[in-house]
Parts: sequence; structure tokens; C-alpha cells
Amino acid sequence: MNDNIGYILTKRAEITPDLEALFDVAQNKRFTFAQLNAETNKVAHALLESGVKKGDRVALLVMNSTEFLTTFFAIAKIGGVIVPLNWRLVPDELEFILKDSGSTVLVAGEEFAPSVIELQSRGDKTDVRQWIHVGSKESQPAFAVNHADYSNGKSTANPPVTAMGDDLLYIMYTSGTTGLPKGVMHSHRTQMAALITLNACSDFATSDRYLNPMPMFHVGALTPAIATAYRGLAHVLVKSFDPNAIWEIIEKERISNALMVPAMLQFMKLVFDPSKHKYPNLRWLLSGAAPVPVSVIEMYAEMGIAIHQVYGLTETCGPACITMPEDAISHAGSTGRSYFHTEVKVMRPDGTECDVDEAGEVVIKGDHIMLGYWNRPEATTEAIRDDWFHSGDIAIRDKDGFIYIKDRLKDMIISGGENVYPAEVENVILSCPGVGDAAVIGIPSDKWGESPLAIVVKKDEALTEKAVIDHCEGKLARFKMPVKVEFVAAIPRNPSGKILKRELRQQFVS
Repeated sequence: MNDNIGYILTKRAEITPDLEALFDVAQNKRFTFAQLNAETNKVAHALLESGVKKGDRVALLVMNSTEFLTTFFAIAKIGGVIVPLNWRLVPDELEFILKDSGSTVLVAGEEFAPSVIELQSRGDKTDVRQWIHVGSKESQPAFAVNHADYSNGKSTANPPVTAMGDDLLYIMYTSGTTGLPKGVMHSHRTQMAALITLNACSDFATSDRYLNPMPMFHVGALTPAIATAYRGLAHVLVKSFDPNAIWEIIEKERISNALMVPAMLQFMKLVFDPSKHKYPNLRWLLSGAAPVPVSVIEMYAEMGIAIHQVYGLTETCGPACITMPEDAISHAGSTGRSYFHTEVKVMRPDGTECDVDEAGEVVIKGDHIMLGYWNRPEATTEAIRDDWFHSGDIAIRDKDGFIYIKDRLKDMIISGGENVYPAEVENVILSCPGVGDAAVIGIPSDKWGESPLAIVVKKDEALTEKAVIDHCEGKLARFKMPVKVEFVAAIPRNPSGKILKRELRQQFVS
């Protein structure tokens, strides 16, 4: 089987060339599968002619757009390795990922020109030697080539397929508990397995029109985006989320299904006006990254819209568990049962399976599990044992086989669907003059689900909350910034020095 992910677009264009493949809302551009494949092939040949070879890493700092998709599929076709970059990161964070991945090409949108100029000025602090600019020439750095010019006039013929199976497809970075991001490696095989698993559990129909307002540097948005080509669906791509605009798109574009994190669902409901917002074709919404409140599930159920809750990780290429709509209310708070072609267990530290309602670690097995962490063999060995991926999430399984997440071994905070690891924020705060010690926990947020709270021990009594937050500016992405600072006399720790986060949550979350 040819499991090259770029070949999915090649084959779809061959089978259903005239079906609508993509509507790029921001650019008001529509493409059939034949047209999208032709544009992709032009980018692929441009990359080949500029010296990109199988295994070379190409980083994408591009918002949801036609260019993101054509470049992604083009790199996949020629056997390159995609490094999707979170465009909310600041230059220091981007520099680390670019250097760690060894990316030699950076494709960046015009919105990020200042960051690109800053990165290029740092010279050998990254390995980038080719800079490709997506957008207007007015904002284009002098050292970059324009994406449109780069591919203009190139061949539209399908390039030869050189990668498949366990050849690397992409390295997607996720923050680590040590404060340094880890590159999750997925291959053509693991991504294909995720597509098969996803489609076995998702209520897609051939005529469906899928709305994607989630950033595609997230696996939760990227895997469904690839699935639209796999299934021959119309992919309606939104550059950024605006709840009022989304309702208009749902009606005008006859949207059948979409993916949104719980915070988006709540924003959508807040602005919903039944007198002007219509959704005649909308059957279901997929939601993950955090538990969906029961009240939200019930509100959408009253509107006749089913909420499909999912649980997954970057390391699983998306799928792990899914709650179907008929179980959403009866098993409120659950992440559901395991996906098709996926095994999920709740395990004790000794490797034996927990009894019903006994807390343990969620472990996952399937062909869609990552190959490992880029250049981090020890972390890979710790995470994948006997083919089981150890998630770090604590859960129970009920008598019906439903999984309920109870806590996180890694103390991760999920803010608006973004993963925030306290250690990363703590490292920045600890570098602030006047800080003696620090800990970061998540506190409830009506808007984002969770937000970081900094708990600080003063070394200098003159230290203020504003000084701590100002120190974090420019060093952390906005979603990682602490929203509040609490000062304490001491951070509680166990005898080995580990911060007792549970005690801090008991003290401050209430």
C-alpha cells in the first residue's frame, strides 16, 4: 500500500477531480481536488529545485491558509519532514524548535515578518538557510523569496513518491515537563493509521462540508484536515476564530460538521441569535483538548446539534477515546471509550490493569502512536513501554468501559485548547529579579477553561505582581502568561524537593 500522506491528495484528485476540496475563507479562494493537487505539485517541484531532499526538515510558521495545506502536502510528497510551528510563540521559543529540529527551510506568513527578521538576524542560532515568505511583497523581508513567485510556473505533474511507511512525516513540538519542548515524531504510517481510526468512528458522509477554525499546528486540527482529502470532503478553512463569523459561515457554506475546543463552543453559544443564525446542515461538532461542560452539551442538544467529545494527544496523532452523542449526557465528564483500532487501559505503576473505579495512568496502544521524541531516546523509552504509550494522565474506568480523567501526572494546564506546562513558565519566572521561588498551577477560567496562576516567594520585598508579569512579556506566548500572581512565604515541597501542586491547588483554586 502506498501510505505516503501526500499521495492521498494525488489519488483523491484522480478519483474525484471536480469535487470541491477547499474553500479558504480569508482569501475567498475555492479549489477542486484537481486544482489543489496541481498547486501542491508546483510547490513540491519548487522545493525539489531549491535543493530540499528526503528527510530535510521544513518549518511552517503559517496561519490556516491554502499555502499551509499546499506546502504541507508538497513536503509530504517529496519525502521532506514538516515542522509545524505554533504561531503564538515568541522568537526565543521558535529559535529553540528550529535549532532542535535542524530545520533548514522556514516558510512564514506575513503576520510573522518581525519574528522572522529577528530569527534571521541571529545567524547560526538556527540552521535555516532558505526563507520563504507567504503574503504581500510589501511586508516581505529582503532576504526572503515570495511563496507565490517560488512556485509560479513550476510543473503541475505529480512528483515521484520517495517516502512512506516509517519515514518521518512531521515533527510536532509539545512542551515538556522539563520546560523544553519535545518533538513528537509521526511517520506516514502512523498518520495513515490515525486517519483510518478517525474515519471508523466519525459520522462523515461523502457530501459533507467540514469547517476547520482550529490552528493546524495542532494535531487535533491537522489530522481532520488531512482526513477531508482522504474522504473527499469539502474543507472550509478559517484563518482565525470569530464566533459571529463562524455562525454566518455555517449557514452560508452549508457546514455539516466541525471541530472546536470547549472554549469555542461557549463563545459560539454566547453570541448565538436564533433570529439570524441558521444551521440547517450542521449535524455534529467535535470537541476535545478539555472536558466539555454538561451544560454546554445540553444547550447544543436542545439545538439539535450533537457534541462528539474526544480525548487524544499529539503523541497519539489525535485519537485515543471518543464519546458519542448518545452517551454524552448519561456519561457526563467522561472522555468516552477507545477509538477503533485503538486500545486504552488504566494501569497501575506495576503494569497491571486497574479495577473498575480504581485510579491509574491512562496507557494507549495503536498503530497511530508516535515513533518517539526527536533526539530524545530516554524520553521515548520512558513514554513507550511494551508498545503502550504512557500518557501521564490519571483516570478511572467505569463498569461500562468509559474513561474519566481525574488528574494529570504532568500537571499540564490546558488554556483555550493550548497545552501549558508549568515548568516552562516557572523557569521564566525564576529568572525574574527579586523572585526566590515559584510554582505555577492552573486556575479555572470562564473564558479559557484554565489559566496559569503564578505562586511566588519574594527574595526582594519590593517585588510586585506587575513586575513578575512584565518580566514574562516577550519570553512566553500569550496563552502561557500568568494571569495573576500570589505571594507566599514558602512553596510546599516533598522531601525530594518536588513541588506539592495538589496542596497549592487546594489552597488557591477554590
